[in-house]
Amino acid sequence: MTNQNKLTAVIFGSTGLTGKFLTELLLKDDRYKWLVLFVRKEIKVYHGKIRQVVFNPDRIEDVLHEINGDQLFCCLGTTIKKAGSQEAFYKTDHHLIVDIAKASKRNNIPVFTVISSLGANATSKNFYLNTKGNTEEVLKSIGFKTLSILRPSLLLGIRPERRPLEEISKVIFKALGFVIAGKLKKYKPVHAETVAKAMIISANGKPGLNILESDKIELLGSQNLQ
Repeated sequence: MTNQNKLTAVIFGSTGLTGKFLTELLLKDDRYKWLVLFVRKEIKVYHGKIRQVVFNPDRIEDVLHEINGDQLFCCLGTTIKKAGSQEAFYKTDHHLIVDIAKASKRNNIPVFTVISSLGANATSKNFYLNTKGNTEEVLKSIGFKTLSILRPSLLLGIRPERRPLEEISKVIFKALGFVIAGKLKKYKPVHAETVAKAMIISANGKPGLNILESDKIELLGSQNLQ
């Protein structure tokens, strides 16, 4: 790939568990010339490929014009407990992601890759899964050339904050790993680095709608990036 054909990746959520792995992998990937990181506060990075855009999620409209590139990777996501309420959770995991996606389309970014959740369903009675499902439905309607929706099960890796119930679940799933097979494979925990690799491979793969659950993420993320 010639220098003039190299890609610009836009990343939201680069400081999170999967986002950190994604950023590290993209920095090492010679297909990408620039990484544009949208961050809530400037982070200390020393790499010529990186440009940072500091933004306030409550005023995302102020920076929508700066969402420009070839591919957008969205690793945003919170929990109801961390957000403080269902309303605050919905604001991040639905409204913010949809606003970013619509701006990406307006600014002619053809490839959008996003982390959702296993079990996401717009008809679910579970508020979390319903929110994820509703967000997915809106993203499908926007009309990206390539839309990849990753639905991982529990994410393995060291988070900056503790989630006790999640940690307990990881231990249980690891203990039962040998019996999780067939249709149950999609429920196996997957490492965040594997998810990040799958995001990059899917973004550079076949056009259209790609929905990947944990078993497919594991397969895709086990491949070489180039």
